[in-house]
Amino acid sequence: MNTRSPFFLIILLGVVSLFADLTYEGARSIIGPYLATLGASATLVGFVAGFGEFLGYLLRFLSGYFADKLKRYWALTFIGYFINLLSVPALYFAKTPFQAVSLILLERIGKAVRSPARDTILSYATAKIGRGIGFGIHEAMDQIGALAGPLFISLILFYTQKDYKTAFAFLLIPALVALLILVGSALLYPEPSKYEKYEDKPLKEEGLTRAFYLYAISMGIYGAGYIDFALIAYHFEKKRIFEASFIPLTYALAMGVDAFSSLIFGYLLDKKGLKILFVSISISSVFSLFVFLGDFKLALLGMVLWGIGMGAQESVMRASISFFVPKTIRATGYGIFNAIFGFFWFLGSFLMGRLYDVSLYALVIVSIVLQLSSLVLLRKALKS
Repeated sequence: MNTRSPFFLIILLGVVSLFADLTYEGARSIIGPYLATLGASATLVGFVAGFGEFLGYLLRFLSGYFADKLKRYWALTFIGYFINLLSVPALYFAKTPFQAVSLILLERIGKAVRSPARDTILSYATAKIGRGIGFGIHEAMDQIGALAGPLFISLILFYTQKDYKTAFAFLLIPALVALLILVGSALLYPEPSKYEKYEDKPLKEEGLTRAFYLYAISMGIYGAGYIDFALIAYHFEKKRIFEASFIPLTYALAMGVDAFSSLIFGYLLDKKGLKILFVSISISSVFSLFVFLGDFKLALLGMVLWGIGMGAQESVMRASISFFVPKTIRATGYGIFNAIFGFFWFLGSFLMGRLYDVSLYALVIVSIVLQLSSLVLLRKALKS
């Protein structure tokens, strides 16, 4: 029996995520401007960002199902990270929008393969110390990488005079580090499910309940209104709100806020329950007003609010699945939740891209309305 501390497993997974996020979040900070240099329109940027997320989330339904059936959580986690991470430096070789888009989508597919299995391992490891704080710690470490990635890319762009391809090539280094640490984690903790010997709270019903689906749809509606950074970066570049080398720094700012807020919201989740989502959504819902209609200073404020929302999404939303889904089908629950969330994210991203080409005011209004309207279904989910 594995007697090592589950807390150390949380830290190891956090370090893997740190280097992984340094890789693909560093790339994400320049995807919008990079596609623009290849001749892509705002509609295409919005579509790619949304469809990539949709594809990645949709495939999690299958990967979650097979993870529960095969019980090979580590194997699926490694395969997913391998595809996810090595697709990023491969963008160095892209010469057309089609080639770049293909690699962006492949990166999302890799994330789809590993996410349900990895989150299930994490849910086992956090059983004793608290779901919220456990996922919050993981997310904070994750976002240290997400903060470092854009800073790393910004530095490279500064010294190479905006050479995007060289920036992608350098991201091979953290990608390989993440894969090596992941292998070590699997060797140290071959059976993480043993850390959860009981459910946090006995669930009223086995299987996936009405409350689970209401929760998933409410978060999907919220995601539909949450504008992807690719479109935000596209806007910053097109309107010259920031210099090209400074755009990744705005993403780094948001990721720093994300890391800090994920710890706070994770702690509050354990203390107050899912009601904390009402607070986080209400605070972050107006980010688009400042990002798309504000000047330099207001755009920075908007990115702070955007980071707060992302922190809540990545800690509270993920941790809360264990409140609705029993241990035996946890990965399946993660997969279905992510498929629903991704479907709405795709529709929202495509819609936001179209609205950007038509009217920034319409874009802002629709974004805020969708996010706040999600609270109606969330309230029903909590009462079910």
